[in-house]
Amino acid sequence: MSDTPVQTSATVLTVRQVQDYHAMTLVAPAIAERFRPGQFVALAVGGEHTSRLVRRCFGVHEVKSDYGGTVELVFADTEPGTAWLAGRRSRDQIDLVGPLGRPFRLPRDPVSCLLVGGGPGGAAVFALADTLLRRGCQVHFVLGGASAKQVFGSRMAQRIGDSATVATEDGSMGERGTVRDVLPRVIEETGTDVVYGCGPTGLLRSVTQVASDFGLPSQVSVEEFLQRTGACGIGVCMTCMLPLHGDDGVTRMVRACADGPVLRGDRVRWGDLGTIPFDALGAPRVLNLSEGGAQ
Repeated sequence: MSDTPVQTSATVLTVRQVQDYHAMTLVAPAIAERFRPGQFVALAVGGEHTSRLVRRCFGVHEVKSDYGGTVELVFADTEPGTAWLAGRRSRDQIDLVGPLGRPFRLPRDPVSCLLVGGGPGGAAVFALADTLLRRGCQVHFVLGGASAKQVFGSRMAQRIGDSATVATEDGSMGERGTVRDVLPRVIEETGTDVVYGCGPTGLLRSVTQVASDFGLPSQVSVEEFLQRTGACGIGVCMTCMLPLHGDDGVTRMVRACADGPVLRGDRVRWGDLGTIPFDALGAPRVLNLSEGGAQ
């Protein structure tokens, strides 16, 4: 099996509404056989003669062996490109590139894993859960959203997980509150060894902070940041850059697509996303007039 991504014309099997989101299943054997949890795919939208040139990047919810290999994505209909995807029907063709990016790093030994998900991007934790369970790990879920309709996969989490906790801001499902509110208790109750996160950037920041408070490693998928900033998905356009602390303590700008989307949560400079910090390697130097920079 090669790690090289492929470009293929994938056949739409189904598109269905799930809560506030859409789940699309594509027949794409070459991508399914190469996929590792945490990687993503990039879809061309708008059809053959469209003026929409930017691909849409999505994490993978599930890969199955059906029809030679299927890949399922979950997304929200938020703009013209995703509206076009939501309107696809069975047997339509979609130009697809993948699997792309770096996957989650898996524990060597069976440990207690906490998987945190929110929004449509949270669907990607289930592909990870499947792999972890096969490795003999304990898998605990925390899923969150503003309301019940924005929580994806709660029933599946209850079915396959060793435990599943749901938090909604309006209290319409599970506990009233945010993911951050319930995380400390769940970490203590489950004896968590490692935390994984998929979903909105704010959620990932909270996951990282709470994990660090407990001295736990965290791995997060910055898929939402990639969706907002990325244009190519393959590391060429340099639009999805974000600041990351290196092992040597030096901040470097990395690509969410090619160097991610899975990153160590404690290495991301969450407060500086969307900027080039002044102390980052290669950052533009600011002329200091007070030191005689101008005469």
